[in-house]
Amino acid sequence: MSLAASCPRCTSPITEADGSFSCHVHGTIHPFWRPVQADYGTFAQLVSRTDDLPTYLPWPMSPGWSIADFGCVTGERTYATVTTTVGSSDLDGPVEVTVIAEEPGVGLGARCAGTSYDDPGEQIGLGPHAIHVRAGGRQVPLWAVDSSLEDDLLAKSVFAGEADGRWLWLVIRPASAALLLRDEWLLADVTGFGPEALEMPFGGPRPAW
Repeated sequence: MSLAASCPRCTSPITEADGSFSCHVHGTIHPFWRPVQADYGTFAQLVSRTDDLPTYLPWPMSPGWSIADFGCVTGERTYATVTTTVGSSDLDGPVEVTVIAEEPGVGLGARCAGTSYDDPGEQIGLGPHAIHVRAGGRQVPLWAVDSSLEDDLLAKSVFAGEADGRWLWLVIRPASAALLLRDEWLLADVTGFGPEALEMPFGGPRPAW
């Protein structure tokens, strides 16, 4: 099974003509490549397309957790990557964690987070950061990002910051599961994985984004 193209900003239909992709809502786009079903074969396709941009996973993965979805936005180069892992905690039940690394203006992070703007914007860097993770060999501070929907506040927590000149988003469902971040998380770039890649589990419910 191969990766299928869609719009990075929305779920509207897209068309392709002479190698150029267009969204019915956003016009000409760089396509977002995503599998119909997450498995090792399509994940290997993703990694082969994204060697110039990190593809982050929480690592090591906790027992019982799996990779439910992933994708990349590509053109002349890679503009964004995303992974979603799913599992459970004693307090929250089913938990979904989505990690996005993207160039400014791509809009994939906003789609996954449900915000009304493409980039995290002015909220980043104002006041003390909310959490930090370790990515790319360094500590990355992340700030809480407001959702565009008031009734979605309990459904998810959204954090974002800057890592190596790109936006790094973390979207956690439900919002209460953000307490899992009280310990420093390590986000590993799977494009550098060797034999450990064969140990990655796939499956679980596909995220709504």
